[in-house]
Amino acid sequence: AGSFQEAGVIQQAYNLNFPLHVLPASRAQCPAWSAFSVSSPAVVLEAAEDRPEAVVVRLYEAHGSTVTAWLQPSLPVQEATLCDLLERPLAQGRLPLERRGLRLSFTPFRVLSVLLVWSH
Repeated sequence: AGSFQEAGVIQQAYNLNFPLHVLPASRAQCPAWSAFSVSSPAVVLEAAEDRPEAVVVRLYEAHGSTVTAWLQPSLPVQEATLCDLLERPLAQGRLPLERRGLRLSFTPFRVLSVLLVWSH
């Protein structure tokens, strides 16, 4: 019901195309954990590519809106820089690390790549 944004179509499509795989484990309770969280349902974290001591995270705005979102990594980050689509750091792409994470601004359907250097 409602618009595709209200109905959560994008999340449901990811659930259908990338189903959760269940693996046997011990009965010990494990807390839920995610490497990243994004504050806006309009922004999708599509990929995270490992590099030595860093990761490149690709996000996009999926609702056709202009939105500011916070990317919150679970592990400590030393430096964050915007990259082009070939994952080369942009000259003026340095992002300030704030308490809430990284503040990212999106226009409709914009793709952002962010290089995160882990703290030692």
